[in-house]
Amino acid sequence: MSDYVDHEVGNPIAIKKESLHDQVATRIRDLIVEGYLEPGSRIDEGHLIEQLGVSRTPFREALRTLAAEGLVMVRPSKGSVVRKLSPEDVFSMLEVLGRLEQLAGELSCERATDEEVEALVRLHNRMLKLYQKRDRMPYFKLNQEFHTGLAALSRNPTLQEMQNNIQGRLKRIRFIGNNSADAWAAAVSEHENMVEALKARDGKRLGGIMAEHLRKTWERVRDSI
Repeated sequence: MSDYVDHEVGNPIAIKKESLHDQVATRIRDLIVEGYLEPGSRIDEGHLIEQLGVSRTPFREALRTLAAEGLVMVRPSKGSVVRKLSPEDVFSMLEVLGRLEQLAGELSCERATDEEVEALVRLHNRMLKLYQKRDRMPYFKLNQEFHTGLAALSRNPTLQEMQNNIQGRLKRIRFIGNNSADAWAAAVSEHENMVEALKARDGKRLGGIMAEHLRKTWERVRDSI
């Protein structure tokens, strides 16, 4: 595995606060999302611990966190592997996620405050600036925040929990959905339509856009799985 570089700061990754296992989890998660750690591959703990500059304890804690998110499979005495999803797994998750986010879109238009809508619009605008710079990983993370934020505006804890669970398992899949310039541009255009519908408080339209966005996500990723 080649050494990984944090694209936001341009420096080799090293965890300065070793006690914060969430920082370690973030770094490993990024390695998985960007494909440095490939689906189905065994995680070389010794190599990563050395690269990250942490001790074994926070590293193992981070792996447990990622296992809970569905990104890693921890196998006692056999080492950990990056979870590999089948096309059937991905399709079924996107199908359910599409329905959840359709409902989230409808409910958010009914229940969100004006201030909350404005905050999500500002997040969207930050995404656009990153898209214009083609800064892919920071864009992806804000994209995930956008979808999580929209679910939060539904004021439905069950919906939020289910959306967060499925979205976590699909991080790598959603990332490769923007592999090509055309696919990324199409996804951005869909997000612009989402924001227009949200600002207009048109729940039916926003819900439809969300469902279609997830359907098109499948079309963008199915040949890459």
